[in-house]
Amino acid sequence: MLDYLTANIAFWMTLFGVQESLLELRLGYLGRYWFLAISASLFIGFLLSALVTVPLIINLTVDPFTFPGNLILSGIAAFIFGVILTSSQWLILRQTEMTPRVFALINTVVGIFVYFLLVWINEGTLEWSGNPIQGWKTALVFLAGGAITGATTGKALDFYCGQVERRLIQLERDRVERETRERERIERERIERENLERDNLEREALERKRISREIALEEERKWYEEHGDDDFDYEDEDED
Repeated sequence: MLDYLTANIAFWMTLFGVQESLLELRLGYLGRYWFLAISASLFIGFLLSALVTVPLIINLTVDPFTFPGNLILSGIAAFIFGVILTSSQWLILRQTEMTPRVFALINTVVGIFVYFLLVWINEGTLEWSGNPIQGWKTALVFLAGGAITGATTGKALDFYCGQVERRLIQLERDRVERETRERERIERERIERENLERDNLEREALERKRISREIALEEERKWYEEHGDDDFDYEDEDED
């Protein structure tokens, strides 16, 4: 039952279905659009590939089963699918700063490589016309390949996002600690400045009081000098 078209559907739908379940846990609502965006991209990529490869097969008699015809057609299809899939994934991933944009390209390249590897290994069992009985073992191979590839790439992205989250949390903690230390330093400097100003004010007050006392004593001494007072002891007064 599994021809090239159903092999393609089985592999990619399984791959991105597994990825969606992992990405939704990490990216939230963005993960919900993953499967829909990829499904639409696969459909568009299939139509564009058919528009290019079918005329080559019919008009230029490019044989899709022999070298180099199979390599040419596979390269054209891989390029078209790669551009469409990378663009759709990039449009989703660009909405969050947590995921790397290059994941869209890496994920597409890995998926295409694994898919063509599975096609090359199972080429003897694949048919252009589907059969409702034969091919179920090959179907399981493509389903398993898509699930393993999706789980691997999805978990790799999840691991990367986890590292980024921990890094961002650590940076936030460091920022809070720096701000706390800075506030504490500013508060200590403020308290030290206030204490210094208070000490200066106290010294100035004592200095003014001493000067005022000296002026008062000097005026009192001059008054007694002018009016005379034999009982006034200047030396005792100075000592006081």
